[in-house]
Amino acid sequence: MSQPEHSPPAGLAGDVRGVLAITAFRRLWSTFALSSFGDWLGILATTSLAGTLATSPAAEYLAVSGIFILRLAPAIVFGPLAGALADRFNRRTVMIVGDGLRFLLICTIPLVGTLWWLYVATLLIECVGLFWAPAKEAAMPNFVPRDKLETANQLSLVADYGTAPVAALLFSGLALVNTPLHAVMPGLDASGDYLALWVDALTFLVSAVVVWTITFPPVAHEVSARAETLWRTIVDGWQFVVRTPLVRGLVAGMLGAFAAGGLVIGLAQRFVKDLGAGAAGYGVLFAMVFLGMALGMALGPRFLAGFSRRRLFGLSLTVAGAVMVVLSLIPNIVIVALVTVVLGAAGGVSWVCGYTLLGLEVEDEVRGRTFAFVQSLVRVVLVGVLAAAPLLAAGFDSLFNLPFTINIGTVSLTYTGAMVTFFVAGIATIITGVLAYRQMDDRKGVPLLSDLSDALRSNTHHDGGHEAGPHPVPGMPGATVPFAAPGGEHPAYDGLPGVFIALEGGDGAGKSTQGALLKQWLESLGRHVVVTREPGGTDAGRAIREIVLHGSHISPRAEALLYAADRAHHVESVVIPALHRGDVVITDRYIDSSVAYQGAGRDLGTDEVLQLSRWATCGLVPTLTVLLDVTPEVGRQRRGDVHDRLESEPDDFHARVREHYLQLAAADPGRYLVIDAALPPEEIHRRVRERLTPLVEVAP
Repeated sequence: MSQPEHSPPAGLAGDVRGVLAITAFRRLWSTFALSSFGDWLGILATTSLAGTLATSPAAEYLAVSGIFILRLAPAIVFGPLAGALADRFNRRTVMIVGDGLRFLLICTIPLVGTLWWLYVATLLIECVGLFWAPAKEAAMPNFVPRDKLETANQLSLVADYGTAPVAALLFSGLALVNTPLHAVMPGLDASGDYLALWVDALTFLVSAVVVWTITFPPVAHEVSARAETLWRTIVDGWQFVVRTPLVRGLVAGMLGAFAAGGLVIGLAQRFVKDLGAGAAGYGVLFAMVFLGMALGMALGPRFLAGFSRRRLFGLSLTVAGAVMVVLSLIPNIVIVALVTVVLGAAGGVSWVCGYTLLGLEVEDEVRGRTFAFVQSLVRVVLVGVLAAAPLLAAGFDSLFNLPFTINIGTVSLTYTGAMVTFFVAGIATIITGVLAYRQMDDRKGVPLLSDLSDALRSNTHHDGGHEAGPHPVPGMPGATVPFAAPGGEHPAYDGLPGVFIALEGGDGAGKSTQGALLKQWLESLGRHVVVTREPGGTDAGRAIREIVLHGSHISPRAEALLYAADRAHHVESVVIPALHRGDVVITDRYIDSSVAYQGAGRDLGTDEVLQLSRWATCGLVPTLTVLLDVTPEVGRQRRGDVHDRLESEPDDFHARVREHYLQLAAADPGRYLVIDAALPPEEIHRRVRERLTPLVEVAP
């Protein structure tokens, strides 16, 4: 896509620098970070204070869970209403007033110092946040260019979740320095919760001041689609989930993961107290959970780039359950902190996989409602778990006469109701993960350990197979193309303002028909379109096409090399020059065809074929790959009696090709659009148009 003048260097670092170079956005983003940091610090301080203000162990369980319930419940009831009302007011005003009110409400908590007011203030703070958050989300797109919005959203997520470990570490630090401060400032409590609340309040005051300095771009206020009733959202989402087996399994697994996470959060404060760690230990445990989640989200899918996302979802849930069991059996704060990182990582991987698969499986017209339904149901489950967890822990205390201490030599292990609850929840999560794995397994017959080993080996091979940094574009002095990262993360391209679309799928999928329809539509938008194919997009390619598809027998390796030779010449002489002009290039087949047909179909090894194709193309990756998914049976019927060498292969060959196509798409959903090729051509074209419109609606 076309780049703004004086654009920063390509790549994630360059994009981040480019977005943060916008002064107004940088200031706005700093308010996101401050408010998110304040939210996390407030959660820690209020839950810790609730436990301190409780009058008995059973009441302590309920007091801490009460804080979480009050933070979640308002969004279930008032979330859609707050989102609609926030769009009717000036967003800058909403954010300033919201931060100011939260500052005042937090200040009242240590001043009043009672449990009942802690509950009231928590409820009011959360209600104010319901207006602040949609105002922030709606304002952000007005501060950055359209092509930088994705990077801005990534930075927003960093502010939302990346500040959690920082807040947890600060909470632990404040708890440690509170003792000497308490001696000279009697207004502070002994545990340090009041000190954390004062710091929390200060973050919202600073955020309000920063927003005050920002000039918001003028916008026309319209009633948002969020005005749709929660009931309508729930009904539409529920209907889709119920009638779609895979989505049903995904939602059940995600709810199980959130339920386990909610149980850990609800009992963590009492759990670390049982371990003798106090408020500092609570902060460390909180930090370890979110550190693990960040690592899992960022690194898990990358290290297992070639591993089935359906398998990974169930596997990560199972691992999370097993870690919870370990957590419950070894009551030692040091070991618990280390194990909690693994628990968070498993949860982060399952979170990414679950939402990725939902995005792949749910049609665009119901995707928003389905996600809204899932998010609402998650909150309901969390509230239920947070309410039930302390009751379960207290019940186990009473039923088994806990705490109970076991002496093993010089080591003493003390078990409480919270630990028994963790154990039971861990077993339940393992069962949920195994059931999700069995229902969603798309590699039946392939041993799990072998599949994992292949994925890890493939990732290691890729990491060592490419020279780091940008590579020169053939025939384009000054233009560079970085190699695509393993796992399908495609980079931005300096000096290539065009749009590159690849049509992929088995023989008989209808790629030629869709290419013609796309060309007609794009030209009606004023875009210049180049329609080409592989092999055969050049004079040399047509000669190669005759050899590989209609010539005498050639070995599979020779076939792969001929396809790579055609692709290298095709990219250098046709694709890159057109992209350099700003054209839209539509190619019938590209790298994925070689990986699927020669790598998987011919059993040459998908890694080797992928390396060869990336080398031949200097790592050029399509903007969008449209995968027309067709079964071997349907493809055979459509082809009729005329077959080339590949089309004449048996159905098991085409089944391997189709399976690998789907694996490629699952590994990189941001670049793929998977459509059932059995749909009418007009419906397929409509879905492709819908996905492409944001990329091509304005001619460069």
